Amino acid sequence: MATQKRGSSTTGWPKNSTQPSYGAKRNGTGSMALNRTISLYPLTNYTFGTKDPLFEKDPSVPARFQRMREEFDKIGMRRSVEAVLLVHEHGLPHVLLLQLGTTFFKLPGGELNTEEDEVEGLKRLLTETLGRQDGLKQEWVIEDIIGNWWRPNFEPPQYPYIPSHITKPKEHKKLFLVQLGEKALFAVPKNYKLVAAPLFELYDNSQGYGPIISSLPQSLCRFNFTYM
Repeated sequence: MATQKRGSSTTGWPKNSTQPSYGAKRNGTGSMALNRTISLYPLTNYTFGTKDPLFEKDPSVPARFQRMREEFDKIGMRRSVEAVLLVHEHGLPHVLLLQLGTTFFKLPGGELNTEEDEVEGLKRLLTETLGRQDGLKQEWVIEDIIGNWWRPNFEPPQYPYIPSHITKPKEHKKLFLVQLGEKALFAVPKNYKLVAAPLFELYDNSQGYGPIISSLPQSLCRFNFTYM
Protein backbone atom coordinates (compact mmCIF):
# COMPACT_ATOMS: atom_id res chain seq x y z
CA MET A 1 0.00 0.00 0.00
CA ALA A 2 1.41 3.34 -1.01
CA THR A 3 2.03 5.93 1.69
CA GLN A 4 2.16 9.66 1.32
CA LYS A 5 4.97 11.59 3.01
CA ARG A 6 3.73 14.59 4.87
CA GLY A 7 5.57 17.86 4.59
CA SER A 8 7.57 18.86 7.64
CA SER A 9 5.76 22.18 7.85
CA THR A 10 2.48 20.43 8.72
CA THR A 11 3.71 18.31 11.62
CA GLY A 12 4.58 18.97 15.21
CA TRP A 13 2.97 20.64 18.18
CA PRO A 14 2.60 23.51 18.82
CA LYS A 15 2.30 24.60 15.19
CA ASN A 16 4.84 27.10 13.88
CA SER A 17 7.18 26.41 16.81
CA THR A 18 10.91 26.17 16.31
CA GLN A 19 12.85 23.43 18.04
CA PRO A 20 16.33 24.23 19.38
CA SER A 21 19.14 22.06 18.04
CA TYR A 22 21.50 21.46 20.93
CA GLY A 23 23.90 19.52 18.74
CA ALA A 24 24.00 22.36 16.22
CA LYS A 25 24.99 24.79 18.98
CA ARG A 26 27.94 22.62 19.94
CA ASN A 27 29.06 21.60 16.48
CA GLY A 28 28.46 24.87 14.67
CA THR A 29 26.56 23.03 11.93
CA GLY A 30 22.95 22.79 10.91
CA SER A 31 22.61 19.08 11.73
CA MET A 32 22.96 16.95 14.81
CA ALA A 33 26.05 14.80 15.20
CA LEU A 34 25.23 11.28 14.06
CA ASN A 35 27.56 9.58 16.51
CA ARG A 36 26.84 10.84 20.02
CA THR A 37 29.09 9.83 22.91
CA ILE A 38 28.20 10.39 26.56
CA SER A 39 30.76 10.01 29.34
CA LEU A 40 29.61 8.04 32.37
CA TYR A 41 31.49 8.19 35.67
CA PRO A 42 31.37 5.66 38.52
CA LEU A 43 28.65 6.07 41.13
CA THR A 44 31.41 6.09 43.75
CA ASN A 45 32.69 9.39 42.31
CA TYR A 46 29.68 11.21 43.71
CA THR A 47 28.95 12.33 47.25
CA PHE A 48 25.41 12.43 48.63
CA GLY A 49 24.32 14.65 51.49
CA THR A 50 20.90 15.66 52.83
CA LYS A 51 18.87 18.85 53.15
CA ASP A 52 15.41 19.94 54.25
CA PRO A 53 12.45 17.95 52.89
CA LEU A 54 11.03 18.97 49.52
CA PHE A 55 7.27 18.62 49.39
CA GLU A 56 4.94 18.49 46.40
CA LYS A 57 2.71 21.48 45.70
CA ASP A 58 -0.39 19.33 45.97
CA PRO A 59 -1.41 17.17 48.95
CA SER A 60 -3.09 14.52 46.79
CA VAL A 61 -3.51 13.33 43.21
CA PRO A 62 -7.05 14.78 42.89
CA ALA A 63 -5.77 18.13 44.20
CA ARG A 64 -3.00 18.07 41.62
CA PHE A 65 -5.39 17.65 38.72
CA GLN A 66 -7.76 20.24 40.14
CA ARG A 67 -4.91 22.78 40.23
CA MET A 68 -3.92 21.76 36.69
CA ARG A 69 -7.49 22.35 35.53
CA GLU A 70 -7.61 25.79 37.16
CA GLU A 71 -4.23 26.82 35.73
CA PHE A 72 -5.15 25.53 32.28
CA ASP A 73 -8.10 27.93 32.19
CA LYS A 74 -5.72 30.81 33.03
CA ILE A 75 -2.41 30.08 31.30
CA GLY A 76 -3.04 27.05 29.08
CA MET A 77 -0.98 23.87 28.79
CA ARG A 78 1.41 23.03 31.60
CA ARG A 79 5.08 22.65 30.62
CA SER A 80 7.27 20.29 32.62
CA VAL A 81 10.89 19.19 32.35
CA GLU A 82 12.75 16.26 33.85
CA ALA A 83 16.43 15.32 33.94
CA VAL A 84 18.05 11.98 33.18
CA LEU A 85 21.28 11.72 35.18
CA LEU A 86 23.50 8.75 34.33
CA VAL A 87 26.31 7.03 36.20
CA HIS A 88 27.82 3.58 35.84
CA GLU A 89 28.39 0.72 38.23
CA HIS A 90 30.06 -2.59 37.34
CA GLY A 91 30.26 -1.35 33.73
CA LEU A 92 26.49 -0.88 33.41
CA PRO A 93 24.59 2.41 32.95
CA HIS A 94 22.40 3.45 35.88
CA VAL A 95 19.80 6.24 36.09
CA LEU A 96 19.58 8.35 39.24
CA LEU A 97 15.99 8.35 40.51
CA LEU A 98 14.27 10.02 43.43
CA GLN A 99 12.41 7.47 45.55
CA LEU A 100 9.52 8.47 47.79
CA GLY A 101 8.27 5.73 50.10
CA THR A 102 8.78 2.17 48.91
CA THR A 103 7.20 2.12 45.46
CA PHE A 104 7.18 5.64 43.95
CA PHE A 105 10.05 6.76 41.71
CA LYS A 106 10.49 9.98 39.75
CA LEU A 107 13.09 11.81 37.70
CA PRO A 108 14.41 15.12 39.06
CA GLY A 109 12.51 18.06 37.60
CA GLY A 110 9.11 19.66 37.72
CA GLU A 111 6.89 22.42 36.36
CA LEU A 112 8.20 25.43 34.46
CA ASN A 113 7.06 28.93 35.32
CA THR A 114 5.02 30.86 32.77
CA GLU A 115 7.22 31.66 29.73
CA GLU A 116 10.32 30.29 31.52
CA ASP A 117 13.05 28.94 29.23
CA GLU A 118 13.03 25.15 29.44
CA VAL A 119 16.80 24.73 29.82
CA GLU A 120 17.16 27.47 32.44
CA GLY A 121 14.06 26.15 34.16
CA LEU A 122 15.52 22.64 34.34
CA LYS A 123 18.73 24.00 35.84
CA ARG A 124 16.66 25.87 38.45
CA LEU A 125 14.69 22.74 39.32
CA LEU A 126 17.81 20.59 39.55
CA THR A 127 19.38 23.10 41.91
CA GLU A 128 16.24 23.20 44.05
CA THR A 129 16.06 19.39 44.15
CA LEU A 130 19.67 18.21 44.30
CA GLY A 131 21.77 21.39 44.53
CA ARG A 132 24.47 21.51 47.17
CA GLN A 133 24.02 23.64 50.30
CA ASP A 134 27.56 24.94 50.87
CA GLY A 135 27.17 28.03 48.69
CA LEU A 136 29.17 26.71 45.73
CA LYS A 137 27.38 26.95 42.40
CA GLN A 138 26.46 23.66 40.78
CA GLU A 139 26.96 23.47 37.01
CA TRP A 140 24.36 21.50 35.06
CA VAL A 141 25.26 20.60 31.47
CA ILE A 142 22.07 19.96 29.49
CA GLU A 143 23.14 17.60 26.72
CA ASP A 144 20.09 16.75 24.60
CA ILE A 145 16.34 16.20 24.47
CA ILE A 146 15.57 12.49 24.69
CA GLY A 147 11.79 12.45 24.94
CA ASN A 148 8.49 14.30 24.64
CA TRP A 149 5.44 13.12 26.57
CA TRP A 150 1.91 14.49 26.47
CA ARG A 151 -0.98 14.41 28.92
CA PRO A 152 -4.19 14.63 26.83
CA ASN A 153 -6.60 15.05 29.76
CA PHE A 154 -6.66 15.99 33.43
CA GLU A 155 -5.83 12.39 34.28
CA PRO A 156 -2.70 10.33 35.03
CA PRO A 157 -2.10 8.73 31.57
CA GLN A 158 0.69 10.27 29.46
CA TYR A 159 1.77 9.28 25.94
CA PRO A 160 4.84 9.78 23.71
CA TYR A 161 2.53 11.32 21.07
CA ILE A 162 -0.61 13.44 20.91
CA PRO A 163 -3.71 11.29 20.33
CA SER A 164 -5.42 12.23 17.07
CA HIS A 165 -8.61 13.41 18.75
CA ILE A 166 -6.80 15.77 21.15
CA THR A 167 -6.43 19.39 20.04
CA LYS A 168 -5.42 20.89 23.38
CA PRO A 169 -3.07 18.71 25.45
CA LYS A 170 -3.08 19.54 29.13
CA GLU A 171 0.63 19.00 29.75
CA HIS A 172 3.83 18.71 27.70
CA LYS A 173 6.75 17.04 29.47
CA LYS A 174 10.28 17.07 28.02
CA LEU A 175 13.05 14.74 29.14
CA PHE A 176 16.63 16.00 28.93
CA LEU A 177 19.87 14.08 29.19
CA VAL A 178 22.22 15.86 31.60
CA GLN A 179 25.97 15.28 31.33
CA LEU A 180 27.36 14.88 34.83
CA GLY A 181 30.85 16.01 35.67
CA GLU A 182 33.57 13.69 36.90
CA LYS A 183 32.71 14.43 40.53
CA ALA A 184 29.79 16.16 42.23
CA LEU A 185 28.06 16.64 45.56
CA PHE A 186 24.30 16.15 45.62
CA ALA A 187 22.12 17.28 48.52
CA VAL A 188 19.04 15.04 48.65
CA PRO A 189 15.82 16.19 50.39
CA LYS A 190 15.31 14.20 53.60
CA ASN A 191 11.95 12.82 52.49
CA TYR A 192 13.50 11.25 49.38
CA LYS A 193 16.15 8.67 48.61
CA LEU A 194 18.39 9.01 45.58
CA VAL A 195 18.80 5.56 44.05
CA ALA A 196 20.73 4.31 41.03
CA ALA A 197 18.61 1.98 38.90
CA PRO A 198 20.32 -0.08 36.15
CA LEU A 199 18.86 0.16 32.66
CA PHE A 200 18.17 -3.57 32.55
CA GLU A 201 15.90 -3.20 35.60
CA LEU A 202 13.95 -0.36 34.01
CA TYR A 203 13.52 -2.04 30.62
CA ASP A 204 9.95 -3.20 30.00
CA ASN A 205 9.11 -2.62 33.67
CA SER A 206 6.30 -0.08 33.55
CA GLN A 207 4.58 -1.86 36.42
CA GLY A 208 7.45 -0.96 38.73
CA TYR A 209 8.55 2.41 37.34
CA GLY A 210 5.75 3.73 35.13
CA PRO A 211 5.75 4.15 31.33
CA ILE A 212 8.16 7.11 31.15
CA ILE A 213 11.01 5.78 33.28
CA SER A 214 10.66 2.25 31.88
CA SER A 215 11.07 3.65 28.35
CA LEU A 216 14.47 5.22 29.11
CA PRO A 217 16.53 2.24 27.83
CA GLN A 218 14.94 2.67 24.38
CA SER A 219 15.38 6.46 24.48
CA LEU A 220 19.05 6.18 25.44
CA CYS A 221 20.09 3.39 23.06
CA ARG A 222 21.07 5.87 20.33
CA PHE A 223 23.99 7.12 22.47
CA ASN A 224 27.42 5.57 22.82
CA PHE A 225 28.49 5.39 26.47
CA THR A 226 32.11 5.79 27.48
CA TYR A 227 32.87 4.43 30.93
CA MET A 228 35.43 6.67 32.56
